[in-house]
Amino acid sequence: MTLFNRFTTLFFAILLASLLGCASTSKQEGTGEYIDDSVITTKVKTAIFNEPTLKSAEINVETFKGVVQLSGFLNSQSDINKAVEVARSIKGVTSVKNDMRLK
Repeated sequence: MTLFNRFTTLFFAILLASLLGCASTSKQEGTGEYIDDSVITTKVKTAIFNEPTLKSAEINVETFKGVVQLSGFLNSQSDINKAVEVARSIKGVTSVKNDMRLK
């Protein structure tokens, strides 16, 4: 019976350690958050690509814990404002960090 108890304890210790390895911290995403952020990034890129007034090749999109960061060089302030507006309209985006610059 003690062998069974040791095996059970070892099993739960390994299970707990593996679950903690998937948890997120303030500087690192968990597995689920990484997948969610990838989906948000794809949706933002698609929305920007489908916006006829924007040149999507000049806009970089990164997402971390729902915060979208836009960077790149655009021709006008109105293009920058439109890109931020499009990014904010995507479900799951908590905020948008605008690092875009004028050419």
